[in-house]
Amino acid sequence: MTVDKENTTPVVAIIGLGYVGLPLAMLFASKRVSVIGIDVDTEKIEMLHSGKSYLTDIHDREVAALFDTGCFSATDDFSKIRSAEAIILCVPTPLRDHSYPDLSYVQAAANSLVPHLHDGHLVVLESSTFPGTTEEVLLPIFSRSGLQVGKDFYLGYSPERIDPGNKQHSLEDIPKVISGISPNCLQKVKEVYGLAFRHLISVTTPKAAEMTKLLENCQRFVNISFMNEFAMICAEMGIDVWEVIEAAKTKPYGFTAYYPGPGIGGHCIPVDPLYLQWKAKQYDMETRFIHLSKVINDQMPDYIISRIIKAMGNKKPVTQQRILLLGLTYKKDVNDTRESPALAIYEKLDSMELSVCYHDPLVPQVKVNGREAKSVELSPESLSAFDCVVLLTDHTGLPYEMIGKHARLLFDTRRVFTEQQDNLILL
Repeated sequence: MTVDKENTTPVVAIIGLGYVGLPLAMLFASKRVSVIGIDVDTEKIEMLHSGKSYLTDIHDREVAALFDTGCFSATDDFSKIRSAEAIILCVPTPLRDHSYPDLSYVQAAANSLVPHLHDGHLVVLESSTFPGTTEEVLLPIFSRSGLQVGKDFYLGYSPERIDPGNKQHSLEDIPKVISGISPNCLQKVKEVYGLAFRHLISVTTPKAAEMTKLLENCQRFVNISFMNEFAMICAEMGIDVWEVIEAAKTKPYGFTAYYPGPGIGGHCIPVDPLYLQWKAKQYDMETRFIHLSKVINDQMPDYIISRIIKAMGNKKPVTQQRILLLGLTYKKDVNDTRESPALAIYEKLDSMELSVCYHDPLVPQVKVNGREAKSVELSPESLSAFDCVVLLTDHTGLPYEMIGKHARLLFDTRRVFTEQQDNLILL
């Protein structure tokens, strides 16, 4: 495969059009690279064809503009990859039973590719995973095609670095870590990703690239978990943890600010460290920092609930008090509830037979303990009807002035409210 930016560019097939795949497709298409988007979820394909977005940080107009480039098509037909030169896998890699890597989506996508793999194909995995996945899981599957890696087809790994909802860093400006099974494979990866990304960071093996992604998220996992424990200590001592963090941030060297919250959620930070933990056990290695961080993170929903109940007091039985949760997604301004600590708190409170409602402009309805619940409307009257309002996810569009004024008791786990007020309790 020869790539010449002025004459010939490869057709890129992107499998998985979620939080990673769709923005990646948009980036390549914006560079006039033809993209075939493939997803087994036909509802997503139908929404894209109708000009609708299913991601909060991609607007409908951007979906329409994507098709207007003439460089993008969307389908659930894997045979379309025959007309592509490069195939990028952006499928989910969740945990099974909260402990073990679930590569079923990766393996299913790879198996669907095998019948259509041909000479010259480049395949790159972007999904977060444990070191060795590309070589130990994908390569044996693709080898069934009879093609020889590095000669007939090319295989590499490039960890996704997309941060949903982050508008400060454009995707093309985020340095792209790349790797290949062989030098020839790495060269093909460079040729393709060089069409879209400004900065490429080559590492020697896919294992090094896979480990790079885990390091990035393990660091955040450990530090955020530490800050959650630190916040608990401060609360017991009557110290404002947020004030302490702001003061520490003034040190011009050696300190990086991390912030506490109701827990850690999403598809990467709470998951990737457990991938490393699982893999390390195969080498008879302990990951003590990760283990302790998980213990702390797992206890945060229970800690938040204990703080809610303590804050409401005993003026009337707990089961007769009404609680409103603000925000159910794992982070602000995205509609993703995967591994969300806010949703875990909701489910735990509901299982305690407490009267709980929620408001989230990005989650109009959600299933809680097998039942459907709908987001309630916010108004001065509705806010004042609850005994406690708990801010769990600090979406930009929430009416904070109204919330602060009309909530009878406000428990802020995100330090949105910076002015002291009688009805306010901070994490």
